[in-house]
Amino acid sequence: MPKDFRDQLDQPVKRSVHPAALDKETLLKVCKITRGRASGPGGQHRNKVETHITVEHLPSGIDAQAGERRLAKENQSVAIRRLRLKLAMGVRVDVPAGDIRSELWRGRCRKNKIVCSVKHTDFPTLLAEAFDVIEACGFDVKKAAARLECSTTQLTRFIADHRPAFEQLNQSREDHGLHRLKA
Repeated sequence: MPKDFRDQLDQPVKRSVHPAALDKETLLKVCKITRGRASGPGGQHRNKVETHITVEHLPSGIDAQAGERRLAKENQSVAIRRLRLKLAMGVRVDVPAGDIRSELWRGRCRKNKIVCSVKHTDFPTLLAEAFDVIEACGFDVKKAAARLECSTTQLTRFIADHRPAFEQLNQSREDHGLHRLKA
């Protein structure tokens, strides 16, 4: 086997970029942003100013909303964050054979521990990568953890940090005849 071919085996495999991992500008190019008025309590400015924001990812049809802040700019940031989390859970990207871990995953997973808070901006990207690999492994979290080079417990805890993602994972596992995971 030629030396350069062996070197290629050790290199990470290029994957399609998940929409949750796109930078803000690129993501917004494939989104539709709608402004509106929020209903409910919130003071005299609540129904006078269009601060409620809905961001829809056009290729997938997934949308997210925010209207709890008084400024449209703040609501847009919250809606984009929520959209990234929904995309991470709802859109799958093919996982090729080989080492598929992104540079971000390699940087955030040290000594089998995933180091990323649910509030961090990297969380949706890492969640998307974890879900892609878990689905590619037939929802076997142990196999997915091995491919992602982290412990099964760490991967389970990482997903359990975002309750809707953990519920979705357990539902998918049940649908595939596997037992539910405990947080």
